[in-house]
Amino acid sequence: MQRPIGLKIFSITAVLLILMVVVAWLSVFNFRQLNNQVRALADYYLPLQQQVASVEILVRQQMVHMERVIAGLESTRPDPERLATESAHFDQRGINADQIVDSSLRMLAEADARADIELDRITLALLGRQLPDIQTARQRFHAAFRMYQIEAEEGTRRSADIVRATLVGEKNNLDEEIQKVIDLLNKLTLDTAERAKAEEARATRLNWMFTAIASVLGLIFAYLVTRSLVEPIRRLLGGTQAVEAGDLGVEILVRTRDELAALADSFNHMVLGLREKERIKETFGKYVDPRIVRGLLDNRLSAEGGQHQTMTVFFSDLADFTRLSEGLTPDAVVRFLNAYFSRMAEVIRAREGIIDKYIGDAVMAFWGAPFTERHNHAELCCAAALEQMARLDDFRADLPNLLGVRFGLPRVDLRMGIATGEVTVGNIGSETVRGYTVIGDTVNLAARLEQANKFYGTRILVSDETRRQAGETLLFREIDSLRVAGKQEAIRVHELIGARADATPEWLALIADYERGLGHYRARQWDPAEAAFAECLARAPDDGPSAALLARVRAFRAESPAADWDGVWVAPGK
Repeated sequence: MQRPIGLKIFSITAVLLILMVVVAWLSVFNFRQLNNQVRALADYYLPLQQQVASVEILVRQQMVHMERVIAGLESTRPDPERLATESAHFDQRGINADQIVDSSLRMLAEADARADIELDRITLALLGRQLPDIQTARQRFHAAFRMYQIEAEEGTRRSADIVRATLVGEKNNLDEEIQKVIDLLNKLTLDTAERAKAEEARATRLNWMFTAIASVLGLIFAYLVTRSLVEPIRRLLGGTQAVEAGDLGVEILVRTRDELAALADSFNHMVLGLREKERIKETFGKYVDPRIVRGLLDNRLSAEGGQHQTMTVFFSDLADFTRLSEGLTPDAVVRFLNAYFSRMAEVIRAREGIIDKYIGDAVMAFWGAPFTERHNHAELCCAAALEQMARLDDFRADLPNLLGVRFGLPRVDLRMGIATGEVTVGNIGSETVRGYTVIGDTVNLAARLEQANKFYGTRILVSDETRRQAGETLLFREIDSLRVAGKQEAIRVHELIGARADATPEWLALIADYERGLGHYRARQWDPAEAAFAECLARAPDDGPSAALLARVRAFRAESPAADWDGVWVAPGK
């Protein structure tokens, strides 16, 4: 039977139309399943995950404020204004956390009322029971902290200790409740994403198969539809993998205005929250040397207990800083100290030292195993001290730019004390706040040597053991035999001059004259001692040690020391 061309064309057209309708119907059906998963993620799962992450951040901030209040209460001179500020911040963070939990519960109620989206209602119901547990645990933690604060302020130490133990337990319980919800949301999000991925793969395969049969037009249409849907999902998947690998700088760009765009926006907000947490972690990381953190994590440093070890301890202090700071505004003082500490800290860390703490304008640091080699920590510390003195000249030159003035600039000078010997090193502090530090007579000696610079007119004084271990590449001058506060035995004190290779003939002659005068002084030979120190001052009129010893010789000539005098000078006070 002959068929008209029109009928054939009509038949072909009809078949193509039927195939296109089938393709369209299958596409709608398959992508409806995918769209359901995406909407569940965008509308509920990821927003819930973001809100719980915000609750966790707020709780962590509460704990930071709590630690500050506890530290303030335990200090010898509590600052009521600072305690009140930190306590107010603690309360506000708690209120914000409870508000977010309430918002999450309302979102769960809204999700339960939605019948047009297929949701994991069992998991959402479980979340509805667990979220109030976070509020309850947080409020108990809040109440325990308040009870501890009351007990601590009233001075009832035993009760405060008992309440503090309860506070630690409530804190741990709160951490557990938050972690349970986070784990549940993570599993829900991952499972939904996997289902969405599976639905997308199945829809893509069917679309390609029927589009190839339908015609080139169907192929183009399927390609456009697939591209518009697959690319954003792939970007989201790539972003998820990047975050999993630790890259928090990723940002998903989706140019559509559908649920995928909302999902991408939620994802970007989640990454922003994680980035903020990392920034907070990085900020607090500045308070502890990274090498100490790595050592504790790698179990190279013991988190408990301490050990005896030979180390070199360093103290530095700005001369007359109190008078200097009185002429500056508070903002200028902060800029001044930040710039000064940055330069000094850079030198110490470059020379393998560990900055222990900043005490006002003073710096305490130490060198020793496992951060430096056991045989050269004294040499490294001395080299760092000399380099800091060199950097001080650059710092003085930069003061006009730093303070914004060119006239009336303060005179900035530096004193340092270095001692080498046995110390106790380890994590020292309370159960909640600890620091990796060193303690012992060597630490006390280094601090006293820094202060001894005042009455010798020197800038860097070191102990005899430091002089011995520093080697022969550095030039020293023996200054005196000194008995400092806190120690019964006398020590020989040396001045660090610089690198031996840079020593001038004038300096070598001055050192020889001074040490000759020091020998006469110890032998009670006042006339040759006076002549030697006077010759030193003729060479260098501003030589502080020569002037100090010359004055002492003249005083002893007027009134001789006791018969049992051993040449040791007792440091006046601390």
